Amino acid sequence: MNEVILQLQLLGTSWVITPWKLFGYLGVATFAGRWFVQLFASHRAGQPRFPQLFWHMSLVGSLLLLGYFTFSDKRDSVGVLSNLFPCGIALYNLFLDVRHQRRVPVAESP
Repeated sequence: MNEVILQLQLLGTSWVITPWKLFGYLGVATFAGRWFVQLFASHRAGQPRFPQLFWHMSLVGSLLLLGYFTFSDKRDSVGVLSNLFPCGIALYNLFLDVRHQRRVPVAESP
């Protein structure tokens, strides 16, 4: 997964793309994209909202980035630690959301 797929010269810097980098980019895109989900849900509701999809994207993005920082040639403890916390928060919020949905009775149809 560390073999070079593409190498670019851009702005005087060499950019090397590997499968692990694509994995990391996917994690960053997923983690960042969750804010668009939150923005859309809040806009529709007219007040701040964090839909369950936000927490799913947080969890998936964190796990992808944890994989990148743990298993790629990066092996960066700062990256691992900075993604462990959001991963835990996302899991906890998903747990709360699922528990809340089970407690709220579904309205019966007339």
